[in-house]
Amino acid sequence: MSAIDWVVLIVTLFSIVTYGVWKSRGTKNIEGYLLADRKLPWYHIGLSVMATQASAITFLSGPGQGYSDGMRFVQFYFGLPLAMVVLCITFVPIFHKLNVYTAYEYLEKRFDFKTRTLTAFLFLFQRGLSTGITIYAPAIILSTILNVDITYTILFNGMIVIAYTVYGGTKAVSYTQLFQMSIIFAGLFLAAYMVVHLLPANVGLADALHIAGKMNKLNTIDTHFDVNNKYNIWSGIIGGFFLQLSYFGTDQSQVGRYLTGKSVAQSRMGLIMNGLIKIPMQFFILLIGVLVFTFYQFHQAPIFFNKVEVTHLENSAYKREFNGLQTAYAQAHVAKQNEVEHLIKAMHSHDEAAIDNARTRVQAADNANTEIRKKVKTLMEKNNPKADTNDSNFIFLTFVTQQLPVGIVGLLIAIIFLAAMGSTASGLNSLASTTVVDFYIRIFRKNESDYQYLSASRWITVAWGLFCIAAAFYASRLGNLIEAVNILGSLFYGTILGIFMVAFYMKKVGGHAVFIAAVLVEIFVIISWKIELTAFLWLNVIGCLLVMVVAYLLQLVLDWKR
Repeated sequence: MSAIDWVVLIVTLFSIVTYGVWKSRGTKNIEGYLLADRKLPWYHIGLSVMATQASAITFLSGPGQGYSDGMRFVQFYFGLPLAMVVLCITFVPIFHKLNVYTAYEYLEKRFDFKTRTLTAFLFLFQRGLSTGITIYAPAIILSTILNVDITYTILFNGMIVIAYTVYGGTKAVSYTQLFQMSIIFAGLFLAAYMVVHLLPANVGLADALHIAGKMNKLNTIDTHFDVNNKYNIWSGIIGGFFLQLSYFGTDQSQVGRYLTGKSVAQSRMGLIMNGLIKIPMQFFILLIGVLVFTFYQFHQAPIFFNKVEVTHLENSAYKREFNGLQTAYAQAHVAKQNEVEHLIKAMHSHDEAAIDNARTRVQAADNANTEIRKKVKTLMEKNNPKADTNDSNFIFLTFVTQQLPVGIVGLLIAIIFLAAMGSTASGLNSLASTTVVDFYIRIFRKNESDYQYLSASRWITVAWGLFCIAAAFYASRLGNLIEAVNILGSLFYGTILGIFMVAFYMKKVGGHAVFIAAVLVEIFVIISWKIELTAFLWLNVIGCLLVMVVAYLLQLVLDWKR
């Protein structure tokens, strides 16, 4: 990056962190630290909810997902609006009425202590790992730009977020997120404009979309029902509904955001705002990736987007073979570019026969490029069996750093950092609040002062921050990060949601039955994932419904024994 880009990056990050710390000054009690005194308005809640979900993974891996797999990932969010409606009707008023700090307090009132503890533990485990992944994502950026070992960038990024989260708590998180989302939206539109602007003069937005469509990148809706298909309209609406309902209704990183609302109405409006904006936002992010894909039909893309792995291969015993593949890749790109030019001419002449013929040749040329990339990945694995051969997380970053003008690079990198900081800070804050309220206060320190609880919250935030940094070191093994986070959530969210659904709607089922059911179902879900029984989104449905059914049957047995 240039000196100007570094100035833009540093000034943007410093300004927002300073703003959040300044707005959170005066926090002196645990309610202010964990719930911002429950005084935030609806638009603040809505943006905070979105910022918590839209981590750096969204802006790094989202375009990479669009580039590699097209638009079909957007179906993952189709269940979100319906989930927001259910939340507003059921979850929000109950949590506000009980005046809880965490969602899991309610479970002890409804069931018993062991059910509350189990649910809180499942949340802490998966959220701790997920937050580690959100720390890893921006560390990729610094590592790539500075060409330093990612160990140092993980430590640097993690320590910054820990520092301002420990100081300001929820207020610092919420106020920085408000500022962050404003800049993020502006940056997304700027990125999309620049991609189109950098296309050849004879290729407009409509042409770019047509080219992407002919290469199967605009496959937004898939109506075929298949439990092994990760992304179709059925898994999105049904599986996505259960996942989003569990995430927003039982995950403290989100529950903690709307518990800060002035009233039930303000919390509801914030969630509805998220439900209306999230799908268009995610569609736009994937579309940017598709446009980047079109851009690289006219400009040669790197043979592999992760420069670190490429450097390792260039300095290995397979250097000569790799150089041969690079030459073949360059030749294949020239051949593909010629076929794309023919496709454009056919589209401009509206000759359907010529379009179909050109599309077939373009797809064949693209397959030739793909085969060469596969050979490169095979070389990487020969050279290092632990090599990271999934480079989708580096696609958008490579485009930004190599193709965009000075100044804009720094701003877009800052946006990715801001998203990471907002999501990571929310994660740390929710981990601390759950640990303090559901374990520390409930088990160890029931009658301490507000000052002691506040101090404990800060130290526990530090401890979880260190855990998440440790988890970040393993994130490189998980492939595309946006998928990895959602797979991790799907392993636990179904069980957790099932516990809450029993609590809300099955009044005759007691704590002992639901506790045993949750343990058995969680084991089953993990085994199902390991043996690839079904696509991961369906695990949310299976987990939730199984907890409800098994708990009901166990309660019948327990009642019969009495």
